Amino acid sequence: MIRDLLIRCFVRDYADTESPSVRLDYGIFSGYVGLAVNVFLAGLKFTVGLLSGSVAVAADAVNNLSDAGSSIVTVCGFKLAAKPADREHPFGHGRFEYVAGVVVAVVIVAMGLNFLVESVQRVVHPREVRMSPVLTALFAGTLLCKAWLFFFYRGIGKRIDSHTIKAMAFDSLSDMAGTSVVLLAVLAERFTAFPVDGGAGVMAALLVLYGGGKILRETISPLLGEPPGPELVEELRSRLLKCRGIRGVHDIIMHNYGPNRYFATAHAEVNLDADILAVHDMLESAEVEIGKHMPVHLLLHCDPCSPSDPEARAWLGQVENAVADLNPLFKVYEFKLKHDEEGLLLEFHLLVPRSCTVDRSKTEKALSSVFAATPCHPHLNIMIDQASG
Repeated sequence: MIRDLLIRCFVRDYADTESPSVRLDYGIFSGYVGLAVNVFLAGLKFTVGLLSGSVAVAADAVNNLSDAGSSIVTVCGFKLAAKPADREHPFGHGRFEYVAGVVVAVVIVAMGLNFLVESVQRVVHPREVRMSPVLTALFAGTLLCKAWLFFFYRGIGKRIDSHTIKAMAFDSLSDMAGTSVVLLAVLAERFTAFPVDGGAGVMAALLVLYGGGKILRETISPLLGEPPGPELVEELRSRLLKCRGIRGVHDIIMHNYGPNRYFATAHAEVNLDADILAVHDMLESAEVEIGKHMPVHLLLHCDPCSPSDPEARAWLGQVENAVADLNPLFKVYEFKLKHDEEGLLLEFHLLVPRSCTVDRSKTEKALSSVFAATPCHPHLNIMIDQASG
């Protein structure tokens, strides 16, 4: 395929799509290709629109011109996103790529509104359209160029998992739909007195506005802060549980600072009786191990537990059973068994998923009533935490 040939020629180490430098090359290369194709299409459509007097064709050319501007924004966005961290931006500049996607969407919406106004004016004040067979063929040929550009963007967007490139692929698809409507209107213009040209322009403008709004919504979401994918969280959890000395993991919080760039914190349960220096080295080793295999900069918090104490294990089992009866989605962690002047004290945290609503007072009373019936009558000290991720 032409796309694969171009990638081999212009993208070094093109197979290593996880590398930030390779992603940068892909993004810049995509922007330059889009710029060249859209400038060519805009020039061709402007020429056809001027010669034929079609506002729909001319507005379609403006849409391609806005795509060319979006390609320039994409190139700048990828270059800015690749800048290293500095004092003002300690987590890097990866979110610039999302900002570039927002700018692309705003440009699309702005041009769509302009397109809509011009088309409505043409409906109110129709003009004759003189589209010769040669001009019609040239205009129809632009569909092939946009189709190729759509597959080009879609393939690269999947390779590097880029919201910006995927947005440009969708834009190319919406352009094809708009151009098709304009082409059909141009062909129908000669058979009716109805202002088909202006009507086609309105339809094309609405398609552009829909596409721009969709892109804007999808690119703003990661900027505002969206939860990480469950697959990524589960992979982090499973890798941590395989690390030496870690008996459990909970309260994982992830922040996205650009494609394949995450900063995370997690609570790791370790043996209460272990040497504090050994625990420090063990958790640090786990953080390094995660960094080697995942695009995650991880910081672990130590949660000591007492798995070697038979009494603590027995009470922990009872607490977990009582909590599971209350709600199987709740999780017990940081369990401690203490003996004080009042008797037996069970102290633990209760982690509640974000999707669940919980009445703290009723929850504490429900669990306390369960253990009030036991012979030891233990006291409960429950700290209820709402999950952050």
